[in-house]
Amino acid sequence: MSEAPARDTIRCDACPVLCYIKLGQTGACDRYGNFDGQLVRVDPHILLDRAKNQGTPLVAFLEREGEWDGELMTTREIFVTAIGAGTTYPDYKPAPFIVSSEVDGVDMVTVVTEGIFSYCGVKLKIDTDRHLGAERNLVRAQGEPVGHVTTAEYGSQMLSIGGVHHLTGGSKGEGRVTCETLLDLCNRKEVALTIDDGARLTVAAGKPPIVNGQREERMRVGCGSATIGMFAKQWFGKVDEVVVVDDHITGVLSEHQAGKMLGVQATGIAIQGRRSTPGRYFQVAQPGTRWGGTNISDPLAILRPFKANEAWPKLRLLMVSTTGEHFAYYELDEKLRPIEKGLPEQLRESVARIRENCEPALATVLFMAGAGGSLRAGATENPVKLTDSVKRRLTRVTSGGAPCYVWPGGGITFMVDVMRMPENAFGYVPTPALVAPIEFTLKKSDYAALGGHMDFVKRLEKVMQEKQRQRQVTSLPENPWPLKPSAEGTPEK
Repeated sequence: MSEAPARDTIRCDACPVLCYIKLGQTGACDRYGNFDGQLVRVDPHILLDRAKNQGTPLVAFLEREGEWDGELMTTREIFVTAIGAGTTYPDYKPAPFIVSSEVDGVDMVTVVTEGIFSYCGVKLKIDTDRHLGAERNLVRAQGEPVGHVTTAEYGSQMLSIGGVHHLTGGSKGEGRVTCETLLDLCNRKEVALTIDDGARLTVAAGKPPIVNGQREERMRVGCGSATIGMFAKQWFGKVDEVVVVDDHITGVLSEHQAGKMLGVQATGIAIQGRRSTPGRYFQVAQPGTRWGGTNISDPLAILRPFKANEAWPKLRLLMVSTTGEHFAYYELDEKLRPIEKGLPEQLRESVARIRENCEPALATVLFMAGAGGSLRAGATENPVKLTDSVKRRLTRVTSGGAPCYVWPGGGITFMVDVMRMPENAFGYVPTPALVAPIEFTLKKSDYAALGGHMDFVKRLEKVMQEKQRQRQVTSLPENPWPLKPSAEGTPEK
């Protein structure tokens, strides 16, 4: 028989764990605590503000110090985010905040709640020319499987991290580490990952990835074929042949249509690999972390002997990677063998131009989750009506005030760039699951029509008076203002 909780202990009902919390302590998630015998949300509740006067300079997420001065809508606009708002658990409760405000003469409502997401993960885009691992290979953190390699997308490698099967379908350790990894990635912290039979990575949102201990500086300008097309004119007349080494599509100037149209003479060059169309070759080497994302250190390894009936002594050959990181210059000797020489001054500018056109390499973290029944029930007694309203673009979905992409098809599956959200917007519960903010904004009349919890709607001014845990930060200027949807969802006056 279990013992009754002590008098100074309360039970938290904010998530399925249902912690017993002693006076002055917090629960397992560190988000709720027992203070003076009351269940209190520990983290501050974030409100976004922006100047109504668009000429007023803004500082991204500038913290406001001191007490609220009472000036609410005279010079600044306010949006109540779900960061720190609390959840709808045990799923039948209305959202913690259902806020009404007037925008350009239109009465608007924002339903504000933190979701407890088991069905969630991140899509991790890593800008690199290097091969990280074969598709479907496991990605690990602290030795536990937390995701897998997906597709390569034109200079970037995609990883899928998290998901319900890693969070709840494996061992307890796998679920715990997956949750911790997702939380750190979403809160922009540095995370160490390894890929089975592949690379070691250190990644953080908005920062250059580190691959096998080497910090990436730039992503490739394009594939080898695209590089030939972009820079053919700059090479014409200064060199006889150019080979742009690339794991995916290696380009050859004299055979490429760009070279043909400029009148570049055939050079008798012969390339290893599978010829696609003229001047474009697949599979010239194995994937790797060296020249052009291949496994070769010597670019001559992808060449066969030059054709004697077309090549000539002193033929000038430039070999370069798609980032300009690797390059080498050769001239053919009397036996038509390439002999390495110093890079001529007239070619230095073109190699530098390749580098100049390579964008900075970054790691991008997109949080992705499905907003399920409990979230929708927090907005309306008939949850499918909220889904329908989102699909019809009557309702705008934001996460911490940041714009979201909502996937077509069933349910409300949304995706958001964590760099467009306030810092530390995510929490967790040890079920394990992530806690993430989500807001639904629509016209008040539309909210009433979908069966919203109208008895729980509060005016913005009243919410602002409950300022014990509130913290105002300034909205990122590049984000659309959540209360003013884009043209497709603009409220009609």
